[in-house]
Amino acid sequence: MRFKQVDVFTDRPFFGNPVAVVIGAEGLDTAAMQRIANWTNLSETTFLLSSTQADYRLRIFTPRQELPFAGHPTIGSAHAALESGFVSRKSRLTQECGAGIIELSVEADGRIFLKGPPAKVQKIEQQIPSIPLAPATPVMKVDVGPVWVVAEASDAAALAALKPDMTALAEWSEALHVTGTTVFAPSSDSLSKIHVRSFAPAHGVPEDPVCGSGNLSVAVFLKQNGQATRFGDAYVARQGMQMGRDGRVSVRLKEEIEIGGHAVTCVDGTLPAR
Repeated sequence: MRFKQVDVFTDRPFFGNPVAVVIGAEGLDTAAMQRIANWTNLSETTFLLSSTQADYRLRIFTPRQELPFAGHPTIGSAHAALESGFVSRKSRLTQECGAGIIELSVEADGRIFLKGPPAKVQKIEQQIPSIPLAPATPVMKVDVGPVWVVAEASDAAALAALKPDMTALAEWSEALHVTGTTVFAPSSDSLSKIHVRSFAPAHGVPEDPVCGSGNLSVAVFLKQNGQATRFGDAYVARQGMQMGRDGRVSVRLKEEIEIGGHAVTCVDGTLPAR
């Protein structure tokens, strides 16, 4: 089976968030897919399959379980599908996944954008364990397939300094039946409008380097709280600096929120037959 490891939300290898992509995975059952995802030990591993409803079908796995949708795996897998010839090169793509049909566009500058699935939002009163927040910030559960608890930190320096208690955060996430917690703050640099960090220890991912669904959930949070124009109707978020990365997520706050970015292949090879 063909295999690629794609770095997402960067045009420089080893600066974004890697996703492992198995191309043409019809011969694998669910247990084998989960085993491979556990072996790659990345935040997500995907499996490209043929589809009768879209350009391709995608199954997405964390090291511990399958997800209906995730942002950086969707963009990285679209890149792999185009680069490998699994689908023909064109400016519009459709992806079948557990969240339904996802629409993607390939921009002239090489960035790939996706339209986020409809979000379900719920305000919660509980405080996030071991994560100090900005005064009076709402805390919201945002379901875009993965379910993120989203809130704002007081500033970029406070966000960068966060060192959550991963055991407490994992137990809290499991009790709330959420994927994890995404926290953002206004940027302190000229390269982006906001900084973002995403923690999902309950899924075996203490910190996701550059999280598409987390950034999508932040955009939903802004719209829900009347802050859609706070950073402009199109902005760039930075994520991953505390992990030696520098991911850039482009966000468009339209009626349907779009997120996108570049992707670059770092590993290109094959996996052995079972």
